[in-house]
Amino acid sequence: MRRESYNDLLALIAVARERSFTRAAAQLGVSQSALSHTIRALETRLGMRLLTRTTRSVAPTEAGERLIRTIAPRFEEIDWLCRAKAIM
Repeated sequence: MRRESYNDLLALIAVARERSFTRAAAQLGVSQSALSHTIRALETRLGMRLLTRTTRSVAPTEAGERLIRTIAPRFEEIDWLCRAKAIM
């Protein structure tokens, strides 16, 4: 998997958790537009809609929720292991 794919998945997790492109973009240090393009490209690559967008809200689709439930704990574990290693 390309490194960009990992970053795209992290972006998806951030948007789903924040329920906002604006807040997720601020958290990730990117523009809202760039984040929106990232998510759209991820959806295109996977061939499925991951987020439902309205003018006032963002929520994972059923497919998006399944993907996030599967990958989020793995990313959290990787993050924890990296921090633990940095402490040693």
